[in-house]
Amino acid sequence: MILSVNGISFAYRGVPVLEDVTFSLAEGEMAALLGPNGTGKTTLLRTINGILRPAGGTVLMESRDAHVCPPRERAKFFAYVPQRGEPVRLTVFDAVLLGRRPHLGWAVERRDLEKVESALESLSLERFALRYLDELSGGEFQKVLLARALVQEPRVLLLDEPTSSLDLKNQLDMLAALRKVVKGHGVAALLSLHDLNTAFRYADRLLFLKDGCIRGMFLPSEVPGEIIADVYGVPVDIVRHKGVPLVVPS
Repeated sequence: MILSVNGISFAYRGVPVLEDVTFSLAEGEMAALLGPNGTGKTTLLRTINGILRPAGGTVLMESRDAHVCPPRERAKFFAYVPQRGEPVRLTVFDAVLLGRRPHLGWAVERRDLEKVESALESLSLERFALRYLDELSGGEFQKVLLARALVQEPRVLLLDEPTSSLDLKNQLDMLAALRKVVKGHGVAALLSLHDLNTAFRYADRLLFLKDGCIRGMFLPSEVPGEIIADVYGVPVDIVRHKGVPLVVPS
């Protein structure tokens, strides 16, 4: 497995947020982290990435303990896209180039510039290359954060609500580009989402989190309506449209 999370626990000021969270991801796998607001999705992503230190458990980058690896090595393995970032006075091109920092030597090389150009093209951001971040819409800025993560060339992508600021077309474009990277480059992705139907459409597996605990991990075709009702407190029917499961409140 490319990523193994084993018994992770975390607490804020003595209040448990995550309890004994265990799961794994394989190369080429895109998993959606699902659950109601305040259930610990962001905390879990930040704990995996090493931004937060767990109270217990381990995160293995293949066979290495992520929390004892040097930050530069973690940055080559994980790329984290937060739900919100703070636009600064940088051009889009320069902001994306910052994702190459774990790989840079004494100077920026042609390969680094080509990686930036490729990421911008994959997310249809070429025309924004010389625009400043604080001139972008929220959705455009979110796509820049993803482009910066892609040029980092990580083994695992961690994304916190990457489609929250995007309209429908840009949601589909971003998730299609992300899936292409995951499948084409043998990386894994774990992304928190609110939209269950988006998760059913794009994810290989669905992880349901409630009260800081994993309540189940399923293939999209095998998710029982009962788990959604348990996690979200809403009874649902799961129907199929052109072979894709859809969640409909009962």
